[in-house]
Amino acid sequence: MRLPVVLHNFLNPLLGQEPAIQLIRHTARQQWRVIALNLGTSLLQAATEGVTLAVVFLAVEVLSAPAGGFNWATNPLVGWWPAAAAWMNGLTATMVVLSMLALAVLLQALQSFSRFLNRVSVGYFSARCRALVTSRIHSQVLSFSFPCASSYRVGDLLSYASRGPDAVRRQIECLSNVMVGLLMTATYLVVLVGISPWMLLAVLLMGASIMLLQNQLLPRIRARSKGVTLAQVEISSRITEDFQGLRLLHSNGHLDESDQQLRRRMGELERQLRAQSRLLAVVEPFSSFLPILAIALIVAISLLLLGGRNSGVLPSLVTFVLALQRLTMRLSLLSSTINQLAANTAELERLNQILSPKGKQFRRLGGSLFRNLESAIRFERIGLQYSPELPPALADISFTLQQGQMLALVGSSGGGKSSIADLLVGLYSSTSGQIWVDHTPLQHLELASWQQRLGVVSQDTFLFNSTIAENIAFGTPGASQAKIAAACEAAQAAEFIERLPHGYDTLVGERGYRLSGGQRQRLSLARAICRDPELLILDEATSALDSQSELLVQEAIERLDSNYTVLVIAHRLSTIVRADQILVLDKGRVVQQGNHTSLLTEVGLYQQLWVQQSTTAQPAARN
Repeated sequence: MRLPVVLHNFLNPLLGQEPAIQLIRHTARQQWRVIALNLGTSLLQAATEGVTLAVVFLAVEVLSAPAGGFNWATNPLVGWWPAAAAWMNGLTATMVVLSMLALAVLLQALQSFSRFLNRVSVGYFSARCRALVTSRIHSQVLSFSFPCASSYRVGDLLSYASRGPDAVRRQIECLSNVMVGLLMTATYLVVLVGISPWMLLAVLLMGASIMLLQNQLLPRIRARSKGVTLAQVEISSRITEDFQGLRLLHSNGHLDESDQQLRRRMGELERQLRAQSRLLAVVEPFSSFLPILAIALIVAISLLLLGGRNSGVLPSLVTFVLALQRLTMRLSLLSSTINQLAANTAELERLNQILSPKGKQFRRLGGSLFRNLESAIRFERIGLQYSPELPPALADISFTLQQGQMLALVGSSGGGKSSIADLLVGLYSSTSGQIWVDHTPLQHLELASWQQRLGVVSQDTFLFNSTIAENIAFGTPGASQAKIAAACEAAQAAEFIERLPHGYDTLVGERGYRLSGGQRQRLSLARAICRDPELLILDEATSALDSQSELLVQEAIERLDSNYTVLVIAHRLSTIVRADQILVLDKGRVVQQGNHTSLLTEVGLYQQLWVQQSTTAQPAARN
């Protein structure tokens, strides 16, 4: 049997097995004191509200009773306590009313304090869950394998990290409000039924009407909310990509078209938000109108039937109207909260998408610790295919890189050079064959311990928005200033750093925009050297540099030949003439192998590339 929508929405966050709900539930067990405070204050709010209505009833009854004709011993609300009844019989009506007003104020003050504690407890628990969710999202993304993580757009990942914790916060706050609302509603129902069972029928009809409306609206609200969420994520991703690609947009004259594309998306989002607002606006006015109509009808019927013949009519009507009016407010808030829960469903679903392990690949864990390279790295018939629908990136690749030697990879674009580097770094796993590190397969090594002993310098240099010293020391915990300076000296970076106003304490800006391309590349090389790596991988590290910057980086690389095991991916063949071994790749296969001198004597791709680059360089030199 299907649970009613309200009960389903309330119980699902408590009983569901989604990752976000499990995290909330686990946190609730850890924070049981905060949860106990929340439950206690919720009950206290309901209890003080019920007692306040009873006090109001008694005060009105005293005011409406004939002078001297009121006996507290016969009153059902006080008569059960003889001592209190005797004490109140000894007071004047004015003193009794004043005492009850003071008690009502005290009860409401206690209720306000309990509401304050309730909000604080929700805030504390929400803050804890928010911190855990943010950390969990960050850990989840970092635990993905590189192919899995790179399949997400940066804007989407930023959206998960920013909107996911807010979704959990809203869920917790809404659940607390629903619990308080249900307890207060139960209190008002008890009061109304105590006054007249007929009132229960009116309330049930009113509640059934609201429930029927919500059953019709909530599925539409959820669907509309999901569409709004997807549109917001798409817009956020588009803005992020536009800001990251400003240089490309400027250089291609694509700024106005990108702006128009975003405006069209914003127009669609505006239409969806308006449609959502119409749906969300229906329930609350309807919920507010029905109780007023019920009050008018019930008061009119009560006055017509009872008139002035029954002295209990006035206190009953006053208390009933007050209770029903407060019930109206509570039902209105409750329906609004339920709408928020429904609207928040799409956000929670997105959060569960990133937190769920289904359909995701994770970094390899475990294995033996790697300490140092003793003899060689060997590729044995390696094949790599990124996905079934794509052709193989590598096929039957075999070579040996001896410790202390320099191996260069050259060839046409798309030949598989960077794929070999990615396999060595551990970003991807080979589809076939085996990579040996000394006498141990690479997949049997603990991946983190292997990667921490690598120094990687790529064409796309990334620098953090921090100081030069902090960027160079990244990945080398506890690096001394002397070690940082030595690495910069080896990378031909010390001279320009010392000319900067703040030296090694100079902030480089976002992605190092305050530095030139050659300066960023030399800092990247210094960062790799600072790690004192067992294997230095240079992935086209000079291809995007001008001649002067290339010369400086090349001189720095040549200094490392005798000290490091080096794998160089080169676009300009002049940078690898001193390599101990050169592999020429074409379409994922090794087509030539040897050193610079021997390859120049062979008719093949290497000779063609050398002639092409030499011919291109001669006119440039004359210019």
